[in-house]
Amino acid sequence: MNIPNSLTLLRILLVPVFIGFMTYGVYGVALLVLLVAGLTDAIDGLLARRWNQQTRLGAVLDPLADKLLLTSGFITLSILHLIPSWLVILVVSRDVILLLGTAVAHVTGTPIDVTPTFWGKGTTALQLGYVLLVILLTWLDLGLSLLTPLLAATVGFTLTSGLHYVYRGYRCSSAAPPAS
Repeated sequence: MNIPNSLTLLRILLVPVFIGFMTYGVYGVALLVLLVAGLTDAIDGLLARRWNQQTRLGAVLDPLADKLLLTSGFITLSILHLIPSWLVILVVSRDVILLLGTAVAHVTGTPIDVTPTFWGKGTTALQLGYVLLVILLTWLDLGLSLLTPLLAATVGFTLTSGLHYVYRGYRCSSAAPPAS
């Protein structure tokens, strides 16, 4: 267990803290917890590269921590009726489809390219920005209608990246030799 992996575990442990503050309407503190979690994400990656402490555990835990935090944010905001339920269905469905596709490729021994794409990175940035701004505007008691353009961009990128990753997976599976 190294420092970068410890920071990733801290980020995972912050998920229920974040959800708790959101549930009790303490949006300012919830926003602070989310920002601290984001800071640990940046620091753990930087330290892992700088100190050459990249591990297989970290390679699994880091994206898991990110997904847990982002997904819990979307689900909590939906339960609190701050964002539309259909958006949560879209975000979670995309992630589940990608996870299932990766699992099927792993089980079948099909090599796939799992490197993030422009669309995937853009989706993550827009989703995170949307969650952060919904919490911020709610905390400041401002109207969420200000976020309609960001919501549209988030939906567009989420759909496009999901379809793009499915297409890439399909191309990889079509190019793979049949199993004997």
